[in-house]
Amino acid sequence: MKLYKFSGAGNDFVVLDGRGADVSAFRQAARIGELCREHKTDGLMILGEGAPGEHFSMEFYNPDGSGGMMCGNGGRCIVAFADMLGLVPPSRSCVFRAPDGLHSATVLEGPERHILSKPSLSRTSPQNMPLWTVRLRMIDVQGIEPMMGGYFLNTGTRHFVKFVEDVEAVNMEQDAKPLRWEAAFAPIGTNVNFVQVAADGLHVRTFEKGVEGETLACGTGLTASALAAYGHGIPGQAGDDEERHGRPLDEERHGRLRSAIAYRLQCRRGDWLQVEFHPAPGDRFTDVYLTGPAECLEVIE
Repeated sequence: MKLYKFSGAGNDFVVLDGRGADVSAFRQAARIGELCREHKTDGLMILGEGAPGEHFSMEFYNPDGSGGMMCGNGGRCIVAFADMLGLVPPSRSCVFRAPDGLHSATVLEGPERHILSKPSLSRTSPQNMPLWTVRLRMIDVQGIEPMMGGYFLNTGTRHFVKFVEDVEAVNMEQDAKPLRWEAAFAPIGTNVNFVQVAADGLHVRTFEKGVEGETLACGTGLTASALAAYGHGIPGQAGDDEERHGRPLDEERHGRLRSAIAYRLQCRRGDWLQVEFHPAPGDRFTDVYLTGPAECLEVIE
């Protein structure tokens, strides 16, 4: 079984093609933990067969073997992996099923394809390995709950978001870990995000459950941080007023024009990503998209 190491803005994963193969051993917690430790990754993903109308499916596992949740950076990486396998059609758009439901995605930029995206959302791979920019549709989000000086919401994975004056001053072990295990989030617990509002966008640090430490990026955490910023009254901070990375933010929906809200967010590694969405009645958020890089770091024999 050939394995690959992918990275989504510093969120690293072991990825394998599980179609037509017995990959049950890779669903065992001990094997997952072994691979994540050996290759220094934040999780493992299995690409599987899709149901009719789907191009493939996605399984995601944390290093401790826990699964059943979405990973935004992982979602972009598995789309890039599917593109590498030839599963993404010429339209550059695909549909896949993840643990939290159905997702769609568009490859804005990929190997030998530089047609839709702005380079500000990508970077050059120093290893000359394949590099993509992927626009991933996340699930619609219902409800954002103010609590404990922050906001709690589920963007495919549970997140607590707290705004701070200086995100660099946060001690993640002392400040985030107690919140991850806070009784209010029992028994599952929650991921914890600290967010600083700056002139160039939102700067985010995330403590991830399952990893039990800070990661260099978290896609569902960036999405949660953008939605919490809207709930906190922070104006949108879109990255490019002219092109919006290949798709205008003003979109026609049901015969009327609605303006999407967009935020630029910087993860711990330094990459800039974009989250856009439409606020909807009933404390809902629809048309939620996460755009950012995905790259193949190495082939694991």
